Amino acid sequence: MPSKTTRKRAAKDKREGKSPSTQAGEYVHEEIEHVREGKHGARSAKQAIAIGLSKARRAGVKVPAKKGAKKATRKKAAQDSAAAKKRKAPSKKRSTATKKALKREGRSAASKTALSRQARAAAKKRPAASRSAAAKKAARTKGAKARSAAAKKAARTRKRNS
Repeated sequence: MPSKTTRKRAAKDKREGKSPSTQAGEYVHEEIEHVREGKHGARSAKQAIAIGLSKARRAGVKVPAKKGAKKATRKKAAQDSAAAKKRKAPSKKRSTATKKALKREGRSAASKTALSRQARAAAKKRPAASRSAAAKKAARTKGAKARSAAAKKAARTRKRNS
């Protein structure tokens, strides 16, 4: 069950007209924090993200499965979205079994390195034009203060890497 603050942040994102993926990001962030805190583990960063997305869909965020997703993934996404409408209590046996299985998994899936590796791998699959458009949109919607901070950070990074 997502925390109240997560649901509030997602609702705020929705009110502000932000995309469903941004709203779902709140749930993914919470899930990564759970792994870091040791509430449970995950096999990979991808799994931690998938759990967060599933929670978001069940909370009513309209996040569709990716176009190139496997049939099983699309089916699960549809089930999660349908569950948001039903609001049926989950099976006790099933949730206990899931929790026990996740407890046995490692915690390194939520490390900065693992998440960075996952983000890079996901970005590599996208065409350059799509990545460029996303970067341009980010720069446009960031705001003056944040843009300035990002520019300073980029300058520091360039200096460190040269």
